[in-house]
Amino acid sequence: MPSVTHQPTASPETGDPPVRRGLTLAVVCVSMLVVGLDTTVLNVALPTLVGELGASTSELQWIVDSYALMSGSLVLFCGSLADRLGRKWIFMAGLALFTVASVVAAYAGSVATLVLARGAMGVGEALIMPATLAVIGNVFPRGAERTKAIGIWSAAVGIGTVIGPMVGGWMLSHYWWGSVFLINLPIGIAGLVAAALLVPNSRAPESGRLDPAGALLSVAAVASVLWAVIEGPDRGWTSPAVLASFTAGALLLAAFLAWQRRTDSPMLPLRIFRHRALAAGDLLVLLGSFALIGTLFVTVQHFQFVLGYNPGQTGLRLGPAALALLVAGPLAGLLAPRLGMRAVSAAGLALLSMSAVVLATVEATDGYDRALVAMVLLGAGAGFVITVTSDAIVGSLPDTDLGVGSATNSAAIQLGAATGVAVMGSLLSSRYRAGLDDTPASFVPEGLLESAKESLGTALSLAERLPGEAGTAFVEDARRAFVDGMSPALLAAAGVTAAGALLALILAPPRGAEATGTTHQKDAS
Repeated sequence: MPSVTHQPTASPETGDPPVRRGLTLAVVCVSMLVVGLDTTVLNVALPTLVGELGASTSELQWIVDSYALMSGSLVLFCGSLADRLGRKWIFMAGLALFTVASVVAAYAGSVATLVLARGAMGVGEALIMPATLAVIGNVFPRGAERTKAIGIWSAAVGIGTVIGPMVGGWMLSHYWWGSVFLINLPIGIAGLVAAALLVPNSRAPESGRLDPAGALLSVAAVASVLWAVIEGPDRGWTSPAVLASFTAGALLLAAFLAWQRRTDSPMLPLRIFRHRALAAGDLLVLLGSFALIGTLFVTVQHFQFVLGYNPGQTGLRLGPAALALLVAGPLAGLLAPRLGMRAVSAAGLALLSMSAVVLATVEATDGYDRALVAMVLLGAGAGFVITVTSDAIVGSLPDTDLGVGSATNSAAIQLGAATGVAVMGSLLSSRYRAGLDDTPASFVPEGLLESAKESLGTALSLAERLPGEAGTAFVEDARRAFVDGMSPALLAAAGVTAAGALLALILAPPRGAEATGTTHQKDAS
């Protein structure tokens, strides 16, 4: 039987003063802004890493996905940890780990070190993210005040995600590539001090044992599938290793679900998915995150390698997405009580789908105009989806499940991000490689051509070795092959989010189910 933990901290019903609640919200939102920023801040430096560390396309995917992998697969365990040990302390532990790992990443001298440091940062985020959302759920009473707070929290996450490349671009224009991580050091230290003074602690009224077996199974399942998706273009989709990894991932996922049903203290109590708003919200934000982060992964490379922008210019051209999200996040918080989760989330996913379609039809000779339209649609869609689903997920849960329920939101965002980068990056890589196969052997030496297939950045660097017109022509061919590869990658994002918009209309709770567009119901005992 689960033990009962009596916790003395104030609940919303006891009433913290509004100023204190506001300060608590500010601390967790600034922390989430930095966490969201680090989800994408490295994207603008990826082309630089091709030259500095000799990273291939698959290694670039691992640099991005090691973060999302550890965060997405551990966040459920960390959410249950926060419920049991105290949300404030787990939040502070995560912020400390995130800050230290950021310093290690800044001075990484190899791809392997950077991948490991990014993975440690992902563990830090897994500790931070569900704890912050659970803190908000504990501090703010249900209704308009909590909806507004979660809208601000969602905007902080989304804005950090979208301005990451902008900040990274500015840093790269003035300092070395590792500097993009050092911005976390002063903010992390200040956040720890502020959290110690301003963030109240809380625990779930009922808590059982931890579930390390569930955590191990979830990490192994997600890692197996992502490895297969990322390595598929290099090893072949039907190679024994890739097929074995897909099979292992499926079996491990089945084992994880079976264990969660069987154990007395599951990391992920499957009963929480009886809440319709939570189940629908997790699915929809996963699909939205797939498109958002996958699209940014592709777009940053397009801006730098094809359009020729430097990192600072690239960051500025992603700015419209950040501005659109800044408007759309709070707007979604206002619209959700009036229109419901169903309409707002469907609209957000439709906007994300439109953004991907615009980018999928870009030609190698096109400039920034079409991309500008896509960036505005991308930011607006992300703001709608992240805000309304986060509010629905937290609003559908009793206090006993705030930590783990909030963790499902975080896990969905990170698993969507990891899958988006893996799938879209692999589709891009496969088409790009096939496009370079058409290059005449007499035009480019075979050994040079094979190296150029690692990434467009490598191809552009190698083209400098070719004489005169041969180098210029090869650059044009490589860029055309990359743009051709963007089409299937972005059409995948468009298809996923179009399906998501339809699922939102079918699965999300109707307007009027509850004032905030969510569904409250009692847990089965």
